Amino acid sequence: MAKILIIDDDLQINNFLVEIVERSNHCCTSALTASEGLKQLAADAYDVVFLDVRLPDGDGLQLFPQIRKMDPNPEVIILTGFGDPDEAENAIKNGASDYIEKPASAKRILLSLTRALQYQEEKKSRRRPIRLKRDGIVGRSPAITQCLDLLAYAASAEANVLITGETGTGKELFACALHENSNRADRNFVVVDCTALPHTLVESLLFGHQKGAYTGADKTQDGLIKQADGGTLFLDEVGELPLSIQKSFLRVLQERKYRPVGAPQEQTSDFRLIAATNRNLEAMVERGEFREDLLFRIRAMSLNLPPLRAHLEDIKPLVIDYLTRACLRYRTELKGFSPDFIATLMRYDWPGNVRELNQALEQAMASAGPERILFPEDLPTSIRVKLARNSVAPQQVVAPSPDPQELIRLPENLPPLKEFRNQIIDEAQRMYCLKLLEITGGSKQQACQISGLSRSRLYSLLKQYDIPLRHSALPAVKN
Repeated sequence: MAKILIIDDDLQINNFLVEIVERSNHCCTSALTASEGLKQLAADAYDVVFLDVRLPDGDGLQLFPQIRKMDPNPEVIILTGFGDPDEAENAIKNGASDYIEKPASAKRILLSLTRALQYQEEKKSRRRPIRLKRDGIVGRSPAITQCLDLLAYAASAEANVLITGETGTGKELFACALHENSNRADRNFVVVDCTALPHTLVESLLFGHQKGAYTGADKTQDGLIKQADGGTLFLDEVGELPLSIQKSFLRVLQERKYRPVGAPQEQTSDFRLIAATNRNLEAMVERGEFREDLLFRIRAMSLNLPPLRAHLEDIKPLVIDYLTRACLRYRTELKGFSPDFIATLMRYDWPGNVRELNQALEQAMASAGPERILFPEDLPTSIRVKLARNSVAPQQVVAPSPDPQELIRLPENLPPLKEFRNQIIDEAQRMYCLKLLEITGGSKQQACQISGLSRSRLYSLLKQYDIPLRHSALPAVKN
């Protein structure tokens, strides 16, 4: 019997979900607000949480990260009355089990619940190796722990793995750890930087060549694919792999056979593929820049690394680890840091992620010189300037009050005051939404920031005034 928590302020939906859950012989608890839901989560352990997006005291999507950090970690099924493809994509990428638009049938709800519980059971049955090799991978946050769990699971398999994440999140570190914890750990780990492959020699570098195959080929040379035989081939920044070679490489993945340039016969190579990218390969497929069939091949399993801003609690152990290694490398006394040094680092958003953090620490050490304690003043000027700018609220420009007679044109036959007031409010809100989407270019995140509306409230207004969610061709709005 599983424990299910429902967080939804709609009593009818809430009762509907409770009936489905209890009919499936599971224990069910319901909450009507975000705060009540958090209290329930703190008081008991749940296997699955049904989470509504629009709640009386907050946005369910903002509550989602807190739920994901709970121990044990429940599966989360997002419920919304205002479905949005971008929101659905972000929810799934951030770990949601499913994204359901209301109203939904009992069959749809039950199917999602069953899948979530099956996955939860599978997670419980997985066991990481007793001594997982994680050289260079630092952190104990839920986000990193989840990645390590997936890494351990992938290491025990032979399927191709695609590692995604922003620049500087440690994709090569995870690829190396995946190899080191696999059955191929005693064989070669061959790294291919796809950004550095010269287009004229890419086939020769990957597949090798025979002597005399082309001008300058004065001896037979094995390619990187052959060097990875029995081990792991890591394609770093696979999105940069030239389109001209993608078809040939697809066949290598399918057959594990290839023909060196100028060779009369094919050769074989038994390698395990790990690929990494910071690019959106799905978007590249739509633009014709990446083969869809190749994407399917390299993404048999996927591992998405979180940006540093999503696990700031790991900054302190990252700092300690880097300073320890750097001081050993430079043969200097171990440096410490002031209490506000870590607090300052946690206020920064780290667009360059862990790589940027390491570079900042390197500069801080150089700035501190022989001093044993690092202070915020030792950090790079660019970081301190950005933090200073963020701490200052932008000045609000007060526009002159408009003449009410210029804004409101009264009809000859006056309607009842309540009706007239509602008409004015509706028209003002409609024009506000149009102008809002016009100045933000349709960016819903920016629109929410400017308007102060929650995402669900914004969707509600757009739906009320029949304004398309993907408002690409916006009419001009008079100021």
